[in-house]
Amino acid sequence: MPNTMSRRRSGSPTRRRPGVASYRPNNRRPKRANGGQYINPAKFVNSAVAKQEEIPYEPTHKFVDFPFSEGLHKNIAHKGYVTPSAIQDQAIPHVLEGRDVIGLANTGTGKTAAFLLPIIQRMQRTAAQPSVLIMAPTRELAQQIDEEFRSFVYGMKLYSTVVVGGMNIERQIRDIRRRPHVVIGTPGRLKDLLNRKALNLDGIDTLVLDEADRMLDMGFLNDIKTIVNLTPPDRQTLFFSATITPDIERVINDFLKNPVTVSVRTSETSEHVEQTVIHARDKDHKLELLTQLLEDESYDKVLVFGDTKFGVQRLSDKLSRSGITSAAIHGNKSQSQRQRALKEFRDEKVRVLVATDVAARGLDIPNVSHVINFDQPKTYEDYIHRIGRTGRAGASGTAHTFVTK
Repeated sequence: MPNTMSRRRSGSPTRRRPGVASYRPNNRRPKRANGGQYINPAKFVNSAVAKQEEIPYEPTHKFVDFPFSEGLHKNIAHKGYVTPSAIQDQAIPHVLEGRDVIGLANTGTGKTAAFLLPIIQRMQRTAAQPSVLIMAPTRELAQQIDEEFRSFVYGMKLYSTVVVGGMNIERQIRDIRRRPHVVIGTPGRLKDLLNRKALNLDGIDTLVLDEADRMLDMGFLNDIKTIVNLTPPDRQTLFFSATITPDIERVINDFLKNPVTVSVRTSETSEHVEQTVIHARDKDHKLELLTQLLEDESYDKVLVFGDTKFGVQRLSDKLSRSGITSAAIHGNKSQSQRQRALKEFRDEKVRVLVATDVAARGLDIPNVSHVINFDQPKTYEDYIHRIGRTGRAGASGTAHTFVTK
């Protein structure tokens, strides 16, 4: 392990340990090369708090209890689903009733099925095509929603299409002309299609805003308002978010009618992640230190964050040449290339996934052992999102952040 790592135990003085350097902040604030805000490196250091034993959630339903069609029940059983998660157990009955729903839930809690299953049940009685519009912040999340939808509607003659940036828009227009039942898209591409008169939302009776907080963080608020205003006012609206901010409250007031709130949000994952700083002289030294870390077999599923698309690809290539299996995901990759990289990482065919912040939110990547910030995040909120990829579902996690002097 490099001797440039520092730790600070929350609420206690800094202590030196063999091979571990303490961090001593100074009063100078260096300029950030990536144009982000200055973040005191001390904020990247925190000893993990042991997770309190949580009382297991006791659902009031089993999936067989929900009034779904025989075909839908068959597909649910085929996926091995027996007992719903908290968000599924509490949200599905309200969605089936046609209520507007605010779902407050972290990523990885099963919220996608919480809105898809009752939508599929209600959609079997709907003639309009398309009748459902689902908005998501990233193309990866849109693709994940589509994959789950297709698995639930197997053999039911219900169809979906994904419309996202970075893919051929003419092909997406052709897909829309086939009149799918469900359109899943990112706000920017949806607005492009509406501007081209290629998409008509007059028949939409159900609108889903997934990861709404992230869409607002990414600056999609105006696009979302434009799109929502083109849907019928008597639609059902389902709104899922991990947080409630003043901006989100205003959106809720504008878009939803007498909504019921279902909250199953848990505490910040970052409290349970061991967080350390690694000091480096420059970029070459960072690469040397990173390679040393990854030689440790305990670093078995590592998510490395870089600042730029070019830098992420170059770093992944260098790791691969040094014998460390690695894949990259960034904005210059095609959709199929990004999906392939994610699948290789999920299936543990590669140990390291090097990513820009596009992967920080909305992706469900289980069992990440370590998050390494090779380049510092632009904001502290981005930092929290990044390290939230590890230490999930009761597992321990570790996050390192490189700081150059």
